[in-house]
Amino acid sequence: IFFRETEMSQGNGGKGGMGGRQVPVTVLTGFLGSGKTTLLNHILSSPDHGLRFAIIENEFGEVGIDDKVLQENTNEDVVEVMNGCICCTVRGDLVEALKRLYKKVSSFDAVIIETTGLADPAPVAQTFFVDEDIQAMYKLDGICTLVDAKHITQHLDEEKPEGVENESVEQLAFADRVILNKIDLIENDESIKDKEAELKKIEDRIRAINSNAQIIRAKHSAIDPKNVINLDAFSL
Repeated sequence: IFFRETEMSQGNGGKGGMGGRQVPVTVLTGFLGSGKTTLLNHILSSPDHGLRFAIIENEFGEVGIDDKVLQENTNEDVVEVMNGCICCTVRGDLVEALKRLYKKVSSFDAVIIETTGLADPAPVAQTFFVDEDIQAMYKLDGICTLVDAKHITQHLDEEKPEGVENESVEQLAFADRVILNKIDLIENDESIKDKEAELKKIEDRIRAINSNAQIIRAKHSAIDPKNVINLDAFSL
């Protein structure tokens, strides 16, 4: 698990502190190649959003966090890198890591946990309901799933052995928001005559699995970071 925080000039610094504030957590999921790491690179490198994020990442993709943005650090020393980001490597149990990080992130706008490309988001989400200390420190804000518009149908149609879940179906089923990414691959495909009809067909397929999640279209994972936080999906 890698820990990053972006410290922007605005942000949420005046809030809460250690006075029992629950830090909102977004679980970011999506199949390998959907663009999660690219999205995190945007968040970490942009000076425009004025938000403070802590990012906990399970590295399991082909593209790592951009070295120009972030230098990896293999021990627990905190290293300040470009654009005010701070990188701290955390290894081991997610619950323990979150408890250790709380003092550092208690005034942040959000924590984003990126799951690996093959991960069912449910066990990560359950982390925030089974431990009383975690419940006091954090609140699960929502699950955001990134989708590769060009390949999602292929992933959904993939036949799995009996008893094995299709991860793409699970990731969509648990999503509170879906980012339909890489729509430029559809728009630039000359073999597809009606691009908009193809995109709507993909969106209909997503809604057949999850009719409640809002779908946001994107190219190159370029979305406003506000679209992955403040989902408020688990408020009772």
